Amino acid sequence: MQNFHPITLLLSLCFLSLLNVNYAADGSSDSANGESPFTAKASLIRYWNKEIHTGLPKSAFLLSKASPLSPVDLATFSKLASQNALSTEFPAFCSSAKLFCFPDLSPSLEKHDQDSHFAIYLNKNFTNYGTGRAGGADSFKNYSDGDNLPVDSFRRYGRDAAGHDETFSNYAPETNVADQSFNTYGAGATGGTGEFRGYNVEINNPNLRFVSYSDGANGKGQKFSTYTEDANAGDESFTSYGKNGNGVPNEFSGYGKSSNVIGSDFSNYGEAGNGASDTFKTYGVDGNVPQNNYKNYGDGGNGGVDSFANYREKSNVGDDSFQSYAKNSNAQKADFVNYGKSFNEGTDKFTGYGKGAVGQQIGFKIYGVNTTFKDYARKKDVTFSKYTNAGTADASMKVTSDSSANKNKWVEPGKFFRESMLKEGSEMPMPDIRDKMPKRSFLPRSIISKIPFSTSKMGLIKEIFHASDNSSMERIILDAVEECERAPSPGETKRCVGSAEDLIDFVISVLGRNVAVRTTDNVEGSKKNVTIGTIKGINSGRVTKSVSCHQSLYPYLLYYCHSVPKVRVYEADLLDTNSKTKINHGVAICHLDTSSWSPTHGAFLALGSGPGRIEVCHWIFENDMTWTIAEAS
Repeated sequence: MQNFHPITLLLSLCFLSLLNVNYAADGSSDSANGESPFTAKASLIRYWNKEIHTGLPKSAFLLSKASPLSPVDLATFSKLASQNALSTEFPAFCSSAKLFCFPDLSPSLEKHDQDSHFAIYLNKNFTNYGTGRAGGADSFKNYSDGDNLPVDSFRRYGRDAAGHDETFSNYAPETNVADQSFNTYGAGATGGTGEFRGYNVEINNPNLRFVSYSDGANGKGQKFSTYTEDANAGDESFTSYGKNGNGVPNEFSGYGKSSNVIGSDFSNYGEAGNGASDTFKTYGVDGNVPQNNYKNYGDGGNGGVDSFANYREKSNVGDDSFQSYAKNSNAQKADFVNYGKSFNEGTDKFTGYGKGAVGQQIGFKIYGVNTTFKDYARKKDVTFSKYTNAGTADASMKVTSDSSANKNKWVEPGKFFRESMLKEGSEMPMPDIRDKMPKRSFLPRSIISKIPFSTSKMGLIKEIFHASDNSSMERIILDAVEECERAPSPGETKRCVGSAEDLIDFVISVLGRNVAVRTTDNVEGSKKNVTIGTIKGINSGRVTKSVSCHQSLYPYLLYYCHSVPKVRVYEADLLDTNSKTKINHGVAICHLDTSSWSPTHGAFLALGSGPGRIEVCHWIFENDMTWTIAEAS
């Protein structure tokens, strides 16, 4: 160990003391708390002083996002990052740096040999539940209700049981960023019933996986009453449902109803079933921009009945792919009552319907706009009651962007509004501006500069953040990186930033060093009507340029920052509609040029009109921000 001369040590201590005095004198730290000048927050303050030249107080909002790492942890994890060894200390790094990480669940070895009735259940990994049970019943009343970041796994549920009933009353309703999987549910079971009454209803950003549901079952009825109704974003998949079943009645009462931008993958429904009775009452009905991929429905089935009552009825645009329906089946009856009777049609692709089937009866009562319906082995056995082609689409179902029937259907009231509504004394709905993202912090530049961020480095990124193949974390990381790598829209300048220093660099590269940052004060007024109080137009209400930064879901705090031309920025007091007392101070931005926006953008669904024809305004939500050139004091 190196020995320091007493004078050298004394000079060092004096130097540290001087740093503390200067730091406190600058008014930039909580000197009363004795905060060290070697923290990430102290470094950010010095960077602000160096790069931003306004003389205005530093943004407490931005400083609150600084990494909480202590000087010792900062040095430790910076060294690990430089050695590509962060993954070796990931749990400690995740906790100390305040990152978003899914826990590594260890298998639960609990045995349930008797009837179990769970009233409240949260985050656990069942590896073996109810296997080989004879008779009896198991039930879950509330499973991960309202949880943030639930991670649930069932490896085996009710496998090889006989005459056994299972019921889930509520599975993860109103949860946020859920990662859930059932590997096998009721596989090889005989008799009994299984029911999901509410599966992930009103969930945000799910990643749901059923690998095997009721495969190889004998006379056991399975029913989903509600599956991901009113869900937002995310993905869901069934790899195998009722495969090789014998006399199995399976029913979906509601699948993905009224969901927004959901990706759905359904493979092998009732494949090679014998005397099956499979029913979908509603699939993707009333959805917004659904992405449905359906493969192998009733293929190789013998006898039985397959029926879809409503498939994506009243949905708005989106894409559907239906590959192979009742292929190579024997004496199978296959019916679609309503397929794709939608407005603002997207793309539908239907291939391999009844191919290679024998003694088959096929009927479509209503089929929406489609140009790729083909591959019929025996067209004479196919009956259409009503087929809508692109040239003769029913006007009552084709809703234009100006139609009031389409307004506000999938867009929360108040999320988008016209500039004329920003008028003192006017009343308007306020959307839910609460931040629903996991709480995270920026990483210091000394660490983030050594962590890869590109699709070409996905292997290294997954290793650092312990994201296994086909996991929710892998999808979250890939989605964010791909969005950040996307080419900017016309007139847009964009950059994704994971450190406060990188954010400052981007802002001053667009606006210069004389800048100010704003965000809405709090979340009061969310989901209520508010009255507009005093209004101020930033930069005297002139058309200006701004940099807006919106959070992206990622392990560390990541902002998608972009600048678009021709905007006006406003500040407004928000008042309680009854007492007229001030409850919030909101920041709003109005985009005057919407010509490059998609015709299906939520703003046009809510307000009518289309790209380039109207301006669109929105509030800055909690933990988002907008930067402008600072005004002269």
